[in-house]
Amino acid sequence: MPVEPTPEVGRRIAVARRARRLSQADLAARAHVSLSMLRKVEQGTRLPGDDTLDAIAAALGLDPGRLLADQTRRDGRVRAALPALSAAIAGYDIPDSPATGPTRDPDELERAAADAERWRLEAQYVRLAQAAPALVADAVAGLHAARGAERERAARVLVSAARSGDAVAYKSGAHDLSARLIDVMRWAAAWTNDPLADATTAYVRTETFFSARAYAAGLRALEHALDQTPTVVDPRTAAARGALHMRAAVIAGRAGDADTAATHLGEARKLADGLREGVYGGTAFGPESVRVHRVSVAVSLGGDHAAGALRLADTWRPSESLPAERRSGYYIELARAQMWCARLDQAFTSLQAARHAAPQHTRGHPWARETAATLRRLRRADAEALTSFAEWIGAV
Repeated sequence: MPVEPTPEVGRRIAVARRARRLSQADLAARAHVSLSMLRKVEQGTRLPGDDTLDAIAAALGLDPGRLLADQTRRDGRVRAALPALSAAIAGYDIPDSPATGPTRDPDELERAAADAERWRLEAQYVRLAQAAPALVADAVAGLHAARGAERERAARVLVSAARSGDAVAYKSGAHDLSARLIDVMRWAAAWTNDPLADATTAYVRTETFFSARAYAAGLRALEHALDQTPTVVDPRTAAARGALHMRAAVIAGRAGDADTAATHLGEARKLADGLREGVYGGTAFGPESVRVHRVSVAVSLGGDHAAGALRLADTWRPSESLPAERRSGYYIELARAQMWCARLDQAFTSLQAARHAAPQHTRGHPWARETAATLRRLRRADAEALTSFAEWIGAV
C-alpha cells in the first residue's frame, strides 16, 4: 500500500508520545517494536507499515488514522473492511454448526463490543473497521450458540456490534450494507426482550431514510417507535425517548415541518432537564446533545431559521466531554448556517473545529465538503489555508 512522506507520520508519533510523557524506549516496549525501528520512524527514515503503525497507535491509545496525514491511505483502510463485514452477516439468520461457533467467550465479546462502541462515538473509524468484521461475525455466532437467559445478553451484544459495523458502512457511503446491518440489529433486538433495544434500532434505522431522502416516512417510523417505547421510569428510558425525539426533530426539519420539529425538540429538552449528559444504550443524550440538535434542526429547516442556530452558537460551545463525532457534526452544521448568513470566516473556523474533533467524520460528511467548496469559490477566507482544506476534504 502506498505510504505518505514519513516525516509527518514520525512527527505525529513523537508529539503524541511526548504528550503522554513516554520515552522512546517506553513506547517501543509498549508497542512491541524495536527501539531502533521507532527512532527511525520518528526521524522519518523508516516507512511504518500498517502492522507497525497499528501497534504504535494502540500503545498510544490512538486510532491509527490520527497518525496519518494521507487521507487516501486512511480511507482505503476503512473501505478494505467492507467485504469482510458483508460476509459476516451474509447468513446471520442461519444457525451455525457447532464447529463455526464464536471464537470469544461472552465476557470477551461484551468487552469487545464496548470497545467498538467507544471507537464509534469518537469517530475512530480505522480502528473500528479493523475490529468490526470479526466482532460482528463472533456476535452472530454467539447469539446462535447462546441458550436460556444468555441469549438475551448475546442479542444485546449483537445489536451493539452491528451498530458499530453500520458506522463503518454508512460513513464509507456503503448504504446498502448499512441497511443490511440495521436489519441485523432489528433481528437481534427481538431476542433481547428489551424494548429499549428496539428504540435504539429505530434511532439508527433513520439513516436509511436520510439516505433515501424519505423524510416523511422516517418521521412516521420514529413516531411509531416512540409509541412503542416505555414511559419514563429511569434515566435509561428518558434517554431512549429523548434520543428518538431529537432524531424526529431533525428529520421533521428535513421535511420542512417546522412545527413538528419544534414539538419533538421541546419533548427532548424536557427529557434532558435534570439528566446528566452521557451515553445511554450507545447514544449520547443530555442537555448538550439537545443543544447540538437545536442547531441541526435550524440547519435542516434552512433559510430564515439559520439565524437561530447562530444565536445559540454565539453563547455556547460543546464541551470536550461530548463524543467527538457529535462535536464534529455540530461544527459542520454550524458552518453551513454561518455560510448562509455570510459569516464566511466563521464558517471556515467551524470547519476547522470539526476537523480537529473528528477528521474522518468531517472528511466523509457531504455538507462539510459542500461548504468548503462554496467558501473556496467565494474566496473570502485565507486563500492558502482554505485551498489546503478543500483539497484535503475532496472539494476540489
